[in-house]
Amino acid sequence: MRAIGIRLVAALAFVVVAALAADGPARSAGLEALQIVTATGAHDFQVEIARDDASRARGLMDRRFMPADHGMLFEFDREAPQTFWMKDTYIPLDMIFISRTGMVTNIVANAEPLSERTIPSGPPCMAVLELNGGAAARIGLKVGDRVRHPFFKS
Repeated sequence: MRAIGIRLVAALAFVVVAALAADGPARSAGLEALQIVTATGAHDFQVEIARDDASRARGLMDRRFMPADHGMLFEFDREAPQTFWMKDTYIPLDMIFISRTGMVTNIVANAEPLSERTIPSGPPCMAVLELNGGAAARIGLKVGDRVRHPFFKS
């Protein structure tokens, strides 16, 4: 009977560790510093980078949690209109569309989890930053504000 209890505890521990690994930011190669400058000041985030088609297609799918100061920056090869969706994405996200110079061109707040509705960038953009839903409002983000990261050419 005791052996069954030990196996059960070991199995539960494995499930918890696997779930944390799947949901956490450590799933990507690493995090990079990114700063958003608004009328309320400079706001620091740690972001995963989606630089290739595979990582952009995967995005934040299947995540159930993201720390408040984390996000994902989708980098594109050229400035163009982009569309996103929330299929298989469980957490509400703010989508921040950004020009080549790091200027915010559009904000879509609290995109609906698991929705297959397409979300257009509006004006052409060079990158899209996804943050937890409500983060843009919390920091007072507006179109025209600046995002600082080495990807952007100021």
